[in-house]
This record gives sequence, C-alpha cells and structure tokens, in this order.
Amino acid sequence: MSERREVRKSFDLALRIGEMLLVSGSAASDVTEAMLAVTRACGLHNVSADVTFIDLTLRHQLNVEEPLAIQVRRVARRPVNYAELMDADQIMRELVSGDLTRDQARDRVARVVSAGRRRRPWARTLGWGVMGTGVALTLGGDALVCLLAFAAAVAIDRTQFLLPLGRIPTFYQQAAGGFLATLIAVTASATQLEANPSRVVTAGIVMLLAGVGITGATQDALTGFPVTATARLLDALLNTAGIIAGVGAGLTFGGLFTVELGTFTYGAAGLAAAGVTVVGAALAAVGFAVAASAPLRALVVVALVAGLGQAVLLGIDAVTLGRTWGAATAAVAIGAISFVVSARFRVPPLVVIVPAIVPLLPGLDIYRGLALFAAGEDGVLQLASAFATALAVAAGVTLGQYLAQPSSARRAA
Repeated sequence: MSERREVRKSFDLALRIGEMLLVSGSAASDVTEAMLAVTRACGLHNVSADVTFIDLTLRHQLNVEEPLAIQVRRVARRPVNYAELMDADQIMRELVSGDLTRDQARDRVARVVSAGRRRRPWARTLGWGVMGTGVALTLGGDALVCLLAFAAAVAIDRTQFLLPLGRIPTFYQQAAGGFLATLIAVTASATQLEANPSRVVTAGIVMLLAGVGITGATQDALTGFPVTATARLLDALLNTAGIIAGVGAGLTFGGLFTVELGTFTYGAAGLAAAGVTVVGAALAAVGFAVAASAPLRALVVVALVAGLGQAVLLGIDAVTLGRTWGAATAAVAIGAISFVVSARFRVPPLVVIVPAIVPLLPGLDIYRGLALFAAGEDGVLQLASAFATALAVAAGVTLGQYLAQPSSARRAA
C-alpha cells in the first residue's frame, strides 16, 4: 500500500507540471518528455504517458502481480502565464538534478499555482495596448493609427476579460473582439480622420490571432501526436472563425452606413521605413510578452529576436519571393535563434518564440479577404493565403528549433 501511495504522489507531481506546460502552449512532445523526466527523478521507471488536448494520463505497473496504476488529470483552460511556465520548468530541472526532493517540488508547485498570474491587470492591459501599437507600426501606420490601434487593443482586452466571467465560449469572445476592433475603425472613418482605419482592424486581428494555438497544433502534428494536433487545430480554426465572424459583422455594419475603411498594400520600404517596421515588430513582441506575464529579463531577447525576424521578412520581400516564403524563412530564423539564446537567458524557448512570431501573423490577408466579401467579391484566395502563412510560420519555427539542436548539443558537450 505504501508503494502505491508513493506512485500516486509522484504521478500527481508529474501531472501538475505537465498541466502547467500544456496550458502555456507547450507541444505535446515536450509535455510528455517533462512528465517522464519527473517520474524518473521520483524513482519510477517504465512509465507511459499520454497527452491530449484536455487530459493527461500516466500509467505504471510495479510488477506483474500488481494491478496497473493509472492516474488522469483534466487540463483546466486558462490564460497563458509565462511566469508559471518558467517556474514549472525550473522546478522540473531542480528535481531532475537532485536539488529538490519530490515533496519539496510538490510544495513549490502548489505555491506557484495558488499565486496565479504575477503581473497586475493594468500592466497586462498596457502590454496588449503596446502590442497593438507595435503591429500598427509594422503596417506603416502613423501616430493617429497607432493611437487607434492602442485603444482597440485595450478595448479588446477588457472585453475578453469580462466575457469569461459569464462563461462565454472562446468563439464568441473572439467574435466580440473582432467586431469591437472593426467598430472603432468604422467610427474613426465616419469622423473623417486622416488615417487608414483598415490598419486598425488588421492590428486587432493580429492581437486576436496571437492567442490562437496553431503553432502548438502544427508542432504536435509534425512530432507524432495526431490526436492532440487535431484537437488543437480544431480549436484554432474555431477561434479564427470567431475573428472572421466578428470582423465580417463589423464591416457589414459599416456598409449599412456607407462607411468605407479602405485598404492598403505593403510597398517597397526604404531604409528609414524598414527601421520603423523592425522597431514596431520588437515593440509588438514585447507587448505580448508583458501581457503573458513573461519575466523582465526575457523582454530584451524577445525584442531582439522579433526585430531580427522582421528584418529577415523584409529582406525576402525585397527579392519578391512572396510574403508566405518570407514569413516562413523569418520563422525558421526565430525558431533557431530562440532555441540557442533561451538557455543563456534561462527561459524556455517558448517564452521567446511565441511573442517573436506575433508580427508575422497574417492579419492583413484575413482583412483583405473579409473586405472583398463585404464588397460582394471573392475573398477565398486571401483567406487561403492567410491560412498558408500561419502554417508556414508554425512549421518554420519547429524546423528552426530542430536545426539549432545539433549546435546546441555540441556547445553543451
């Protein structure tokens, strides 16, 4: 009986750490590896782990005469908290290295979970506003557009903070955010402000896309976790559909009052404009990292990696290979660099990667497709391009991490 109790305690610790990693967007392969590392550190071997989108399962049999021990933990959905992710990663490393006992690790995990989000609500809202401003800069927005994008991002964040209190599904939260961003742009256009409101809508779309887990879904599919990948991809598609529905409703609403938001295209950027775009990408990434409670020491590397990724994108655009190829190449660079520098800054690669790819998200293609639909034209090609770009970014990040692993291993040796 005492052996079974010890197994249950070890399983409980591994499952709690696995849950903290999974809700932060970690790939199923990383979650599986972490849980098995914890059980081995606790003295259990020949443990099998199973990860799905909503459940974590561990199995172990002491000997052929004992019944199979199975423990399942239902994963509770909650906002991404990179501070919690870093704590879970640190606890796991100290446990594996022998610096912590199992009971000490359980106590620390309990304190981390009970502490909740570290950053104050106003700071997270400010982070979203900064992100909206940064995205507007990458789109070539002027000061007025940046101000409107900041206001839209703050309004979206407050809306998405209040709606979960009424147990509103995420699809409707995304739809409300998309409609609100478009409504702000429609209002600005109706007042004849000298700005391009379509950039405000695009910035709002990028903000909403930042919370969609297509990167994790793609990585799960590429690393042999089809069930988890399918669930995550379906969730991402539903959330994206909510954005499309909300923005489409906002455009229709504007059409009722004959308000045109206009459109824009990426043009050739000179040295000064390219510099502003790179700064905007760094600002957007830092804003997202702040909103996700990333530690302050990670903000510098997040800004540098995001800026470098945007520079690569601009370079590919300059040789007219297409924005999808540019986004994919930039994502490969981000994945590789993040994997290498994250160890130096003592942060998990995910804390750097996800904020850094925010400026690469295809908000403009989604807006163009919806604008064409609102005008009675065919926008399927633009929406298909947006989906292709999102997959290219996710696959590129994963490839970059794999390319960086040999050099990282050689340096460790």
